[in-house]
Amino acid sequence: MTTSALWPPRIRVLDGPGGRRVLLDLRAATLVPLLLLALLLLCAASLTVGDSDIPARTVASALVGDGEPGTVRIVTQWRLPRTLLAVLGGACLALSGAIFQSMTRNPLGSPDIIGFSAGAYTGSLLVTLVLGGAGLSVAAGAFLGGLVTAILVYALAFRRGVQGFRLIVVGIAVSAVLAALNSYLLVTAQLEEAVTAAIWGAGSLNGARWVDASLVAGSLALLAPGCVLLCRRMRMLELGDDFARALGVNAERTRVALIVLGVGLVSVTTAVTGPITFIALAAPQIAKRMVHASGPALLTSALTGAGLLLASDLIAQRIIAPNQYPVGVVTACLGGTYLVWLMSRRQKDIA
Repeated sequence: MTTSALWPPRIRVLDGPGGRRVLLDLRAATLVPLLLLALLLLCAASLTVGDSDIPARTVASALVGDGEPGTVRIVTQWRLPRTLLAVLGGACLALSGAIFQSMTRNPLGSPDIIGFSAGAYTGSLLVTLVLGGAGLSVAAGAFLGGLVTAILVYALAFRRGVQGFRLIVVGIAVSAVLAALNSYLLVTAQLEEAVTAAIWGAGSLNGARWVDASLVAGSLALLAPGCVLLCRRMRMLELGDDFARALGVNAERTRVALIVLGVGLVSVTTAVTGPITFIALAAPQIAKRMVHASGPALLTSALTGAGLLLASDLIAQRIIAPNQYPVGVVTACLGGTYLVWLMSRRQKDIA
């Protein structure tokens, strides 16, 4: 029995302001509060567990500055920034994945598959290892690296327009070249710098600070409205360029705007946490299956990505190893399993 049979989609037409009709998807309206509740529970668990478990009541007191100074410091300066960074970073990665999967009309069209994450990582390594930069300069380097990679992939894939499959194949090739370049940068760097960059390159939330969470939050607040504004055009592009042009949508201009938004979301997160893989790949597809959506489900994708990254961080902290295991290793294992399942399912559909 399919998910749609267990939870049939229901669309209700509401009267909006100015006499406009608004379509309300009851399934999505029901699912979003459930995802928010699950995310709050994960946040509570993230704040209470660690090297030393803290009772929920003590955590609540520490959040308002009441309690022992050591406990307040652990909760507000160590665990809370890490939790918020996981939530915000997961949402950014999921939104970026939803954008590129919609643009390529392919579930494999994820920024970590088509090389944009690798390009952002290259930009970060060039700034830190070659130029000796830090802070906002690393974020700027990651954005420029991801953007240059996106332009290169787009130019190489352009043949009287861009086909999603060609974009993915070209992106995989460019990603392989960038991976070799990243390895070269690490091998030729100073030992201490190379070790730090390699650990960071695994994708980690260790040592998260308020400035890191603030940077990702600012980027999400700046770019998310653009994603919402272009959501309708994304749905039209999924139906084909000819159909979109017939409705007055400039396909190429819309793609360029979507690439800037998607690269910005994934690049800033990569600059702060390192390249965390497979969240951008899996979260949008899981969200679409839950709401049974035909187009990009941005809100549910963001909530799903936030929950996946936070849950993966909890696994990395407590279940695998309590000594701050990199979360990127966990997401790679879970995402690799999901990718195998996705490919096997698509193979069955083709057969």
